[in-house]
Amino acid sequence: MMQNPMTDRARDLRQAQTVFERKFWARVRNRQLGGLKFRRQVPVGPYIADFYCEDAALIVELDGDQHGQDEGAARDIVRDAYLRSAGYEVFRLWNNDFMRDPHAALDHVLHVAKDRIGRK
Repeated sequence: MMQNPMTDRARDLRQAQTVFERKFWARVRNRQLGGLKFRRQVPVGPYIADFYCEDAALIVELDGDQHGQDEGAARDIVRDAYLRSAGYEVFRLWNNDFMRDPHAALDHVLHVAKDRIGRK
């Protein structure tokens, strides 16, 4: 049986998470954040979302410095436009902001998710 290359890539990314992704995952897994179910490294169209909450159609991306550079930022604009056109909200969170104040960052994610769920 042939594997889907996106599924294989997502599996590889789950095994090679950054320290920031591991710390975020430790805080949101098993419905720890407001009872919301998050999945990590989820294929969505031609992309792989860092974290995905299906109930809110919310994608959370943890971004490092490469996303602030011209080339990375340009790719993110195209990617986000595609994901939003498919009905997802994309929430970008800088790694340093998350590490500096994880409680505030998670509160913000929870607020965005609950707001989206409330609009459904």
